Amino acid sequence: MGIDPIPLDPEVVRVLSGVTTATLTTVLLKKGLRNVWIRGTKPLQPGQPRLVGRAFTLRFVPAREDLATPASWGAPISTRAAIEAMPAGCIAVVDAMGVVDAGIFGDILCARMKKRGVAGLVTDGVVRDLAGVLGTQLPVWCQGTAAPASVNGLTFVGWQEPIGCGGVAVFPNDVVVVDLDGAVLIPAAFLDEVIAAAVEQERLEGWIMSQIEADIPLPGLYPPNDETKARYEAWARTVR
Repeated sequence: MGIDPIPLDPEVVRVLSGVTTATLTTVLLKKGLRNVWIRGTKPLQPGQPRLVGRAFTLRFVPAREDLATPASWGAPISTRAAIEAMPAGCIAVVDAMGVVDAGIFGDILCARMKKRGVAGLVTDGVVRDLAGVLGTQLPVWCQGTAAPASVNGLTFVGWQEPIGCGGVAVFPNDVVVVDLDGAVLIPAAFLDEVIAAAVEQERLEGWIMSQIEADIPLPGLYPPNDETKARYEAWARTVR
């Protein structure tokens, strides 16, 4: 259903795994992209690892009584069918419309995602069966938990199509980076230039931190003025 998933180069995963979401929002801001941080996506438990993957999108709409029923879980268009289409390494990004009183997935669905090699789950909604979900060890970013099932407040309508999650437009195969600050979207068309800029930004900020440790005052250091840039470039030539 929808757009076929595209594998992500392992080298991209390796490089972006060393870049914070805070850095990525700054890099994307400099490219004119402000609305890339998916609101409401908080780590379900402390210490979850930074993840990088292609977005595999799922979409819910408001519940309609003739469609949002327990029987719908066995329909051809269902969250169960969507999970079976998820490729290893993807990040499931779920548009739950910000609904927080109906859990989109529980422990059984998360266990199946983990078994299929899905890297993680990102949603602007909530999950249910907290203890069981944590037991699956699938990293989850969401707004919290709720006991009621998804059909109490939502109708599942499809996967691998454009969605809005946490106020951000997410297209299938965009790249998502998620860490303890939440989830950031990198549009697929910007991937190469964002990687290059993000690596350089991380190097610069690491050097600036070394200058802070050396008791250099902030004015002219952050953001760097021309003199600071020259000092940084001289240092960077020795490590590149």
